Amino acid sequence: MNAPAHGPLAGKIAYVTGGSRGIGRACAIAFAEAGADVAISHLDDEAEARTLVQAVTARGRRAFQMAADAGDVSQINAFIAAAEAALGPCDILLNNAGINLRTPFGQISEAEFDRMLNIHLKGTFFTAQAVYPGMVARGGGRIINIASQLGLKGSAGIVTYCAAKAGIIGFTRALAHEAGPLGVLVNAIAPGPIETDLTRSRGAEWKAEIESRLPLRRMGRVEEIAATAVLLAGPGGSYYCGACLSPNGGDIMH
Repeated sequence: MNAPAHGPLAGKIAYVTGGSRGIGRACAIAFAEAGADVAISHLDDEAEARTLVQAVTARGRRAFQMAADAGDVSQINAFIAAAEAALGPCDILLNNAGINLRTPFGQISEAEFDRMLNIHLKGTFFTAQAVYPGMVARGGGRIINIASQLGLKGSAGIVTYCAAKAGIIGFTRALAHEAGPLGVLVNAIAPGPIETDLTRSRGAEWKAEIESRLPLRRMGRVEEIAATAVLLAGPGGSYYCGACLSPNGGDIMH
């Protein structure tokens, strides 16, 4: 039996896509620590998802996990329906699922383009659409979309990724205009370079080069992105509408 909820998200239910690792996992745990019950989707990452469920329940909150491809609308809808049946309707949606493929522009295939845009932009769009009517009917909700500072500045070799993340920022701002008057706050987070399994796989030389460019001289931690997500999800985020917060170590200053 779960303990009484305490914290800024007490009594709330959060759904996190791509929640088994990295930023999504840190946000799921932070939401639980702030008092929310948490449902996550993942892409066939069952072992990591089970350990996350244990981490959430160890904090006295309810948890649910399910494999679902964020680029497939039927699987998105199945996850939303199953999460609602297990925990209840969504108060906080964190659209985090994503991939990163590095290919020179002239070699990008149609299949790679479609996969990148499907996972990032299409997935974000239709996951938000799946929970949106319920939020409107209940008079409120929070939708938080994970973008990237590369959607603001661009970078060579990852054109499709940058385009997808820029699209998420544009989608966030457009939906915020429509959703804000109905009580649904839509915002984005555009992290800079963050220590994750993916970035660690790039090696020490790549990391040193990235860190040398940053005013803070270090990569960020997933917990620092999770803190921003909790802000936007909770009472402290009540006047953010269409914002794109970018914890990036000074990579972009705006």
